[in-house]
Parts: sequence; C-alpha cells; structure tokens
Amino acid sequence: MYERVRSTKTIARSKGCATRASWRARRLSGSEHSRGPGRAMTAPSAILIVEDDADVVRAARVALADAFSHIESLPSPAGLEAALAMTTFDAVLLDMNFVAGERSGGAGLDALARIQAVDRALAVVLMTAYGGVSLAVDALKRGAADFVLKPWRNDKLTAAVIAAAEGTRARRSGATLDLDVIERAAIERALAQHGGNISLAAGALGISRGALYRRMSKYGL
Repeated sequence: MYERVRSTKTIARSKGCATRASWRARRLSGSEHSRGPGRAMTAPSAILIVEDDADVVRAARVALADAFSHIESLPSPAGLEAALAMTTFDAVLLDMNFVAGERSGGAGLDALARIQAVDRALAVVLMTAYGGVSLAVDALKRGAADFVLKPWRNDKLTAAVIAAAEGTRARRSGATLDLDVIERAAIERALAQHGGNISLAAGALGISRGALYRRMSKYGL
C-alpha cells in the first residue's frame, strides 16, 4: 500500500526501491530483467499520472519507476489535452475525484472521455479511494482498462498499469498495420488504373517515382 511520507527518498528506502540513477544504470547495463507482475517494460515507455494529492503521486512514481522510463504528472485534468499533445504516453493513471469531499467519480469519467477523444488507443487506469462495484463497472463500460482502489498494493498497481500500456502498444501496432494495408491497396489500384505505368501511378498518388518505387519494394509489388 502507498504511504503518506515527506519525500520520495523515504518511500524508496522503506520499499527497498532503487534510486532513479541506479535504475537508469541497470537499464543501460542490461541487468534489468522480468520480475513477474512488477516486470519492467521491454522498451522505453511513458505514463501520465493525473492526481491532485502530491503524496499519492510520489508513491505512484516509486511504485512504477522500475516499469516505466518516463513518468509525468498533472495535479488535475485541466492540462490533459496539452500533455497528450506533447508526449506519446503508453498509459494514463487517472484519479476519479479532484474536489475535497467529492466521491461520485464524475470528474474522472469526464477526463476519461476527453482522453479517448484525443487518443482512442491510449489505455487509462482509473483509481479512487471511494470506489464501489457500480462505479468500477461504469468505468470499465466507458472504456477504462482497469480500476484500482487506494490504498493499493504496489505489485497490483504495477501489474495493472503495465497491462494497460501493453494494450496501448498492441492497439497502436494494429492501427499501423491497417494503414499499411490501406496504402498497399491504393498503390495497387493506381498501378492497375494506369496499366502499370509508374509515372502516371505516382502522379495519381501524389508522390514521386522514387517514393513509389520504395513503397512497391516495401510491399513486394
């Protein structure tokens, strides 16, 4: 479970976590390895934490430091769109309430919808201290990847966020493949319409002959 403490260093010592510098050194030396639910991502990865409680943010940073190479945070959903435009995140860890005494989760659900409007592939893990079954079900129905209750167990939090990030990558990879299929089909149509004439097909596609040759080679045409 996360603990309210005065500094990240204190949390790191209490949990036996490595400092950021030593973690980077392990990554550079190649000594980072799989550790089950808390395993590190296999490639550089970024997460955005949206949470108004600074102690919770520090605890989440420590819990996720070995799994994510880049961690950013926002104190409220106000800057969501700007943050998403600046960085390609693999997952978002999003609180559901940002006003003292509020327990409905409405702010988190609204922020979830805003994230989806910007990037449908980006997985969001929602968290709250006031969750119930109905709220969790509602969040999942609206597209949340997972739902975490505070206080959390670090291994459970890490496993949930890593799974969410891997889902994001899988969806983005699928989108890339879909674009390749569309591009190949467009090239095949242009070539067929112009009897295999490279110059005419390239002109119809709005690209140079050289660019068309490179794409034909890419798709084995």
